[in-house]
Amino acid sequence: MSSHITLRQFRYFIAVAESGSVAAASRMLAIAQSAVTKSMQELEDEIGQPLFERSSRGMTLTAQGHRFLASARKVIGVVAEATRLHQADESAGLNGPLNVGVSSLVAGYYLSDLLSRYRRNCPAVTVQVTEETPSFLEHLLINGELDVAIMVSNVLGEPQALIAETLTRSPNRVWLASNHPLAQREEVTLADCAAYDQIVLEADRIGDLMRVAWARHQLKVRSLLKTSSLEAVRSLVGAGAGIAVLPDFLYRPWTLDAEHVDVRALRDELPTVDVGLVWRRGLALKPAALEFIEVAREQSRTRRGGINR
Repeated sequence: MSSHITLRQFRYFIAVAESGSVAAASRMLAIAQSAVTKSMQELEDEIGQPLFERSSRGMTLTAQGHRFLASARKVIGVVAEATRLHQADESAGLNGPLNVGVSSLVAGYYLSDLLSRYRRNCPAVTVQVTEETPSFLEHLLINGELDVAIMVSNVLGEPQALIAETLTRSPNRVWLASNHPLAQREEVTLADCAAYDQIVLEADRIGDLMRVAWARHQLKVRSLLKTSSLEAVRSLVGAGAGIAVLPDFLYRPWTLDAEHVDVRALRDELPTVDVGLVWRRGLALKPAALEFIEVAREQSRTRRGGINR
């Protein structure tokens, strides 16, 4: 394998391979599509063989691409492990309390792995986790009762008082039952969705983001149910009672009484749902909090590189 290949190219390649398109990879990596395209072309030139088959439907791996994907994952995994061990050596002496806030939806998808990594790095730090609504998390951060929070970070109520650092950007897709009429299409529009009852998730301000999107496209929503329960959304969508437009980070292949929840891409451009770290502006973060932020950044980088997905 050529020495001219960079870690960045490995990460970009894994993102394209797993997402199936340059556009989706660019959203995942939060960089321009042109940068991903150029990187993949340079990588294939370096390898001397095509790694992808390109079509109007996206990018699929060639046989050489599949072999290279296995190697790329090993490389990124070794780098992530070496970084973790180095961080553990440097941070083993940290101690004292760390107060972390988390919102309900984010807790189920980002917290467990992050806490496990942090505790391996900082065994002497006492971590206290508080789950609350986004607005109350902001209140606790501003009052100094929390050191840092993990939450949907692009719809803050008090952005002037807080610093937000995005860890991941999640595009929205349509959730629907396998036998739903829209399931016959590869992608749909918001106008298509507006013709059907919606199951609206009112949690972590995701409902606020979607209201803005519907209004921007001058569409009215037929809401069958507004709920804070993701389980309720899944069960109703799976049973064919309605459809939902939700961020990708919440989707897991799922079955209820043999009714499967499928997803379809949206043709319309919608704001992403960003999950990130939030802390009080002007606050001198203590060492335990700085280390927590760095571990979260490393987790984000390895997720983008295809590890722990």
